[in-house]
Amino acid sequence: MTRFSADTRAEAVVAAHRADIWAALTDPALVAELTPFVRRITADGDHWRWELSGLTVLGVGVAPAFTELVTYDEPSRIEFRHDPPAGTSERSAVEGWYSLEDAEGGTRLVTALEITLDLPLPRASERAVRGAMSRVIDQMGDRFSRNLLAHLGAEEVA
Repeated sequence: MTRFSADTRAEAVVAAHRADIWAALTDPALVAELTPFVRRITADGDHWRWELSGLTVLGVGVAPAFTELVTYDEPSRIEFRHDPPAGTSERSAVEGWYSLEDAEGGTRLVTALEITLDLPLPRASERAVRGAMSRVIDQMGDRFSRNLLAHLGAEEVA
């Protein structure tokens, strides 16, 4: 197995109250519903277990599952880091954060995350794998954003 990572960062001002965005981002069932390729998120206290549907990266099918420790600095920051249960190893992980702050016309929402996958591919394929992972991440981010805006009945402030 070879470990591959890709990251992303996005920022937008959303025409919605920070408390409404916060409520959405801290509800694991709703986050699962809004996020493409996510089958379910199971919360156990501050640990969220994510289970994704099958994805294909360079012809290799994967169904990532990973556990994140979620910490909150209400109402402005949500952080998540990979934290599998003791005695287990997971072949995928996500680390990152959401930042929310009041802004002209709504709430500035910034997110950054890094996704890591162990795949049965040679290290020499890293550039192609990172490109494929980035395309999937971008697609997931775009669709999550649209779904979140629809859920909030809001739009992005220009």
